[in-house]
Amino acid sequence: MSQPAHSPSAQALDVRHRLVDVPGARIHLVEQGSGPLVLLVHGFPESWYSWRHQLPAIAAAGFRAVAIDVRGYGRSSKPRDVAAYRMLAHVADNVAVVRALGEETAVIVGHDWGSPIAANSALLRPDVFTAVGLLSVPYSPRNGFRPTDAFARIGGTGEFYVSYFQEPGRAEAEIEPDVRAWLAGFYAGLSADTMPPVGEGSLFFVPEGGMLSDHFVGDTLPAWLSEADLDVYAGEFERTGLTGALNRYRNVDRDWEDLAAWDGAPITQPSLFIGGELDASTTWMADAIAAYPTTLPGLVSSHILNGCGHWVQQERSDVVNQLLTDWLRRGIRPAVQTG
Repeated sequence: MSQPAHSPSAQALDVRHRLVDVPGARIHLVEQGSGPLVLLVHGFPESWYSWRHQLPAIAAAGFRAVAIDVRGYGRSSKPRDVAAYRMLAHVADNVAVVRALGEETAVIVGHDWGSPIAANSALLRPDVFTAVGLLSVPYSPRNGFRPTDAFARIGGTGEFYVSYFQEPGRAEAEIEPDVRAWLAGFYAGLSADTMPPVGEGSLFFVPEGGMLSDHFVGDTLPAWLSEADLDVYAGEFERTGLTGALNRYRNVDRDWEDLAAWDGAPITQPSLFIGGELDASTTWMADAIAAYPTTLPGLVSSHILNGCGHWVQQERSDVVNQLLTDWLRRGIRPAVQTG
């Protein structure tokens, strides 16, 4: 693989590591800075480390930046029960983290799966989460369609990846024999500078009788991911396996049942959205973005980054840092001034 530009290793970051108690589990987190709390929630298949560029920037802007390992990831607890990864458990984790840090409220920001986790945290506990930032995956309220039924009807050549992830052990059998290589291919496949050309297959569909990795193209790392960064991610999943991470996907129907009382509900707190122009998570959900005046009436700003893929806060860290800190200053703590 080629050697991309250097980015900080986990050991080089000036952060504090902690384990805090949450209902039935413990959550590992890292923090930097002081001031109003900003809770950062990663997606699949990542860890707190995906926020390595945002932690110092948010801290320098006058906030207490905290990035968690979502349950099932990294050094956080990994319950065996699939139902332990339902959305309600993630919301409870986030509330408990805020309390364990001695705070009453927080701004919450999420990327990929962390985006709906952050959105539902704000939706269910507006008393705790006073503002919400969503990266890559737009907010889409619960609706009348059972998720697995909807996924089964999605067009495309092959099986939709969320359907592929449903059966325990199936995706693990693909990924875990060579975690590092699989992660490299997955990250590259959704990055603007290394994703396959249109027409060469999609990482969102598994060919009949095949694997998701059948669509991986080349062996070049994206520019945002150094060999050292990949080592950090691979090291965590080689130790923990992928089951905890994949169990989030295995709760989509359970979430739909749990959240019936919030069907169609808007999030009214101040909000922010940042997506990538080349990210299918953004383009496939264009209708959700168009509905923001209704679903996110407190939206402060929305941004689509030209030529950017899925991993927005890593692919365009400087731009995302500026957008996040501007939003925090303008919409959350107007009195903060830069030096």
